[in-house]
Amino acid sequence: MSENLLTFSPLEQLLAGITGVLFIIQILYYIVIYARPLRAAKKNGNPLRATAGGEEQPVSVIVYAHGNPDDLRNNLPALLNQDYPDYEVIVVNDGSDAESEDVLKLFSNEYKHLYYTYVPVDTQYLSHKKLALTMGIKAARHDLILFTEADCHPLSPQWVRTMAGSYTPGTEVLLGFCAYRHSKGFRHKLIAYDNLTNGLQMIASALSRHPFTGNGRNLSYRKQLFFAHKGYSKSLNLHAGADDLFINEVADSTNTQVQFAPDSILEMNPIEDFGTWKEMKASRAATQRFYKGCSLFFYRTGTASDLFFGLATIATFALGVTGNGLLPVWAAALLLLRFAAKAVVYKKSALLLQQKPLTAWLPLLEIAQPAYDIYVRIYRMFNGKKDFTNNVA
Repeated sequence: MSENLLTFSPLEQLLAGITGVLFIIQILYYIVIYARPLRAAKKNGNPLRATAGGEEQPVSVIVYAHGNPDDLRNNLPALLNQDYPDYEVIVVNDGSDAESEDVLKLFSNEYKHLYYTYVPVDTQYLSHKKLALTMGIKAARHDLILFTEADCHPLSPQWVRTMAGSYTPGTEVLLGFCAYRHSKGFRHKLIAYDNLTNGLQMIASALSRHPFTGNGRNLSYRKQLFFAHKGYSKSLNLHAGADDLFINEVADSTNTQVQFAPDSILEMNPIEDFGTWKEMKASRAATQRFYKGCSLFFYRTGTASDLFFGLATIATFALGVTGNGLLPVWAAALLLLRFAAKAVVYKKSALLLQQKPLTAWLPLLEIAQPAYDIYVRIYRMFNGKKDFTNNVA
């Protein structure tokens, strides 16, 4: 019987070998690439510590709002009460409504460093968000600009200080992370998992000096950089791309830093409408095809290897049930080791980035997320015209 266990057919050898190779690829992705922020945090204590005692540059904070007065009412106080000597907050509301204007007027009476304006509702053939941000940038009095959105708030009153203090000579772009607030329900866990995965890819790439994307919920760059690249002129035909596509265009290995110390992190409100998240992902998918460089392809290769590893594991296990009894043991051992490696990296990364870990849900989430990405791409095939500003929605 022992001799039979040591005898493998050519097909069994092939499947076992393929499964092993894919396992190694997966392990390298998680412990080398996705764990890079953990290693940086451990090595530096806090990555890119804010400059202690250095010159504090004046800062303009631009907040993109979309006509939700509750977001403004709940999140603006954390932005307006930052522990920083010289900063202004500019809210650009996408559309004008009486309740939002009342909220902003009330806050502006109390906080003299708050300014606000709005994008006319009837604006056509232009991206409302790009127009809003351009208006905010032009109105900004300072060269150093921080960007966020009205459904987000800093977790610390040191957010402006930490981000501004992370600029070193030559820095023109600073990438930050925005955590997803914990909420019950599988839908919110899927969004949180997707947010964490995308955030780890953004941070890991920036740490390796290959920045390729950014998140407008926590982002910073210099005003002069925006005008030097003629703003969003290269993507005016697209509704989306004000954050990721612009950063993909202007960021490089020498002018970009990333900050993910605890005081630098923002938190976004839970997305209650699943359709809203679908449209957000569809917009991001529309811009990703214009990315330069190979970073996005690199991470998609990792996702593909994940899928193939799962299929190879199933095939190896099934073949072993009717053949050599060691194959199921081999497949199960590799599957468990790979899950353990990913679970440890994702749990520690979530804690580092101020998100609640989702370890128990991980097996289901890592199936659901790529499946939903495929659905979004199919959805875009039939709704692609919505990507462009020359089509009225």
